[in-house]
Amino acid sequence: MSVVSLLNEVHVRPKGQLLKWIGNKYKFAEKIVSFFPKEYNKYIEPFLGTGAVLATLCPHQAIAADTLKPLIAIWDILQNEPDRLINHYHKNIIQFYRDRLETYNEIKLRYNSLPNGLDLMLLSRTCYGGVVRFTREGKMSTPIGPHTPITPESFEYRVMEWKERIQNVQFLNQSFETTMQSAEQDDIIYCDPPYIDSQSILYGAQNFKFDNLIHCIVECKAKGAKIVLSIDGKKKSGEKKILINVPKTLFEREVYLDCGSSMLRRLQNGGRTMIGEDVDDRLLLTW
Repeated sequence: MSVVSLLNEVHVRPKGQLLKWIGNKYKFAEKIVSFFPKEYNKYIEPFLGTGAVLATLCPHQAIAADTLKPLIAIWDILQNEPDRLINHYHKNIIQFYRDRLETYNEIKLRYNSLPNGLDLMLLSRTCYGGVVRFTREGKMSTPIGPHTPITPESFEYRVMEWKERIQNVQFLNQSFETTMQSAEQDDIIYCDPPYIDSQSILYGAQNFKFDNLIHCIVECKAKGAKIVLSIDGKKKSGEKKILINVPKTLFEREVYLDCGSSMLRRLQNGGRTMIGEDVDDRLLLTW
């Protein structure tokens, strides 16, 4: 089994996010990757989302998966047909600049009628705070955001930069359980699942079972893989620590990352600035 040395590499995150999505790890990607082992076999990310950690690592070999089919479609198009992403964004954002609400509603209706990667990408960049949430019927329900989306020129630059960073990745539409079964000795696995204390309406939270993930982590650790888990840490500006049920000997280290104010709480409160609603992520490592 080959192990590639990373001792001389410096991992710098992309210059901008490709997808705008609540809970994404773009702000902390460099910090998270700094905890990864300096040598590894392959990288596995079973809850891909916006792929900020993946793009920062730029792995030599990787498996990245998610259960949301239109999300994986975005990554497949980015890898193989980046011009489709660029052209779709350009056409729709120019129209969005002219008539924000009507265009947003058109995109949302189009996606809800036929879920697809191109329109999900647009919704992530135009919805409120990147709060991607669905009804139980799978319909995107987030209202339009007050911000101005990035220009087509900026988006094109990001597409081409991110494409270069994910050349060696196999993207799969499958469960985290199936993805983690492929783990081998000296693999590094980064898990960023739906959070325990979050609303179930947020993408991925409806059917997620935390106990199943812990079981998979136990199995992967026994195979000799190293696992990093991002999960709820503290809320209410540190006053509320989220309790999680994990075996005492599973994780060796615990790190907290300051995430600032909660965008979800801001949406729930009509966009008002939140006081006392800062949150901290928790990073758990098995070594």
